[in-house]
Amino acid sequence: MSPLDGPKGESSSAPREVSAVSLPAYIGDEVSAVGYRLAGLAVQVPAPGEEAATLALARRDAPFVLVSAATAQAVPPEELRAALVALSPVTVIVPDVHERVVLPDSTARLRRELGVEA
Repeated sequence: MSPLDGPKGESSSAPREVSAVSLPAYIGDEVSAVGYRLAGLAVQVPAPGEEAATLALARRDAPFVLVSAATAQAVPPEELRAALVALSPVTVIVPDVHERVVLPDSTARLRRELGVEA
């Protein structure tokens, strides 16, 4: 039985239904998922090619969705953009623990867009 297994020993590698009491969700690598699971989040470790479907399921069921940067990179850009701009559920990209994907510097981007370059 893996630390990511659900209460009935179900593996979280494939999308599954969330209980009526929705928990915030994390979608990403297994190492980070263990920590998020311990923090009380529902976790999903999507198989390659399942990232977009897993994100759609989490957005349907969870009030708040965290997506690792590496997983976000595998979701089609238009689907990811729609998730990030939606008011509900709030969807946020979090750093990849393995640092395979670097998050953009949002402060620098905001300064550039406002014309306040240092």
